[in-house]
Amino acid sequence: MEFSLNSNLVSNLIYLFIFIFGLAVGSFLNCVIYRLEKNEGFLKDRSYCPHCHHVLSWQDLIPIFSFLILKGKCRYCHKKISLQYPLVELSAAILFVLIFNAAAFNLRTIYYLIICCFLIVIFVYDLKHYLIPDKIIYPAIALALIFNFQFLISKQLLIFKYAILSAVLASAFFLSIFLISRGKWLGFGDVKLAFLMGLFLGFPKILVALFFAYLIGAIIGIGLILAKKKKLKSEVPFGPFLVTGTFIALFWGQVLIDWYFRFFMI
Repeated sequence: MEFSLNSNLVSNLIYLFIFIFGLAVGSFLNCVIYRLEKNEGFLKDRSYCPHCHHVLSWQDLIPIFSFLILKGKCRYCHKKISLQYPLVELSAAILFVLIFNAAAFNLRTIYYLIICCFLIVIFVYDLKHYLIPDKIIYPAIALALIFNFQFLISKQLLIFKYAILSAVLASAFFLSIFLISRGKWLGFGDVKLAFLMGLFLGFPKILVALFFAYLIGAIIGIGLILAKKKKLKSEVPFGPFLVTGTFIALFWGQVLIDWYFRFFMI
C-alpha cells in the first residue's frame, strides 16, 4: 500500500512537471509566433511588450499566472494582453500531458512533442494571418521525414510505406483542390500541411484527421454564417481545422477506427 501511494505520488509529480514544462514551452511558442509576424529572430533578445516595447522582467513572464496577476494588462503601459498568450500556454501544457500519457518517454515521445509545437504555431499563425509560414512547415516536414526514415533503416517497410503514401495522397488531394480552384478554396500552405499530416499520422489515422477537419470546419463555418460573422464566400483559414483533426487522430484515432469497424461491420 505504501509503495502504491509512493508510486502514485511520483507519477503525479512527473505529470505536474510535464504540465509546467508545457506552460514554459507555450510561452516560448508565443514569442515565436509574435516574432514571425515581425520577421524578427526569436533566439535573441529579451521579450518585450508588443504595445509599448518595454522589456519584460521575469515576473511578467510566468506562464498563465502573470496574465492573471496583471489582470490581462501590461504592467507598464496597461494595454490589454491578447488572450492568445495564456491560451497557447495552456494548450501546450495539456497537449504535452496527453502525449506523455499516451506513450512511455522515448524518442517517439520527443518527436511528438516537437511536432506538437510546430502544429501549435501553425494553428495560431494561420488563424491570425491566413498563412502557414514556410519557416515552420518545412522544418516540421524535414523532421517527420527523418523520423520515418528510421523505419526504412530498421526494415519496418510497411510503416514507412504507409507514412509516405499517406503524405503523398493527402497532399495530392489538396493540391488538386488548389489547382481546380486556382487557390480560391484553400492555400498552398494547406497542401504542405497535408503532407506533414500524412507523414506524422500515417494510414489510416490520416483519414480520421481529414474527416474531423472537414466536419469541424463545416460546423464552425455554418455557425459563423448563421451568426452573420462571415458570408458564404468569405475566406476562412483551414489550417486550424487540419491541426485540430491531426490532434484528434493522434490521441483518439485508433479508438475511433476500432469503433467504426465494430459499429458498421456487425
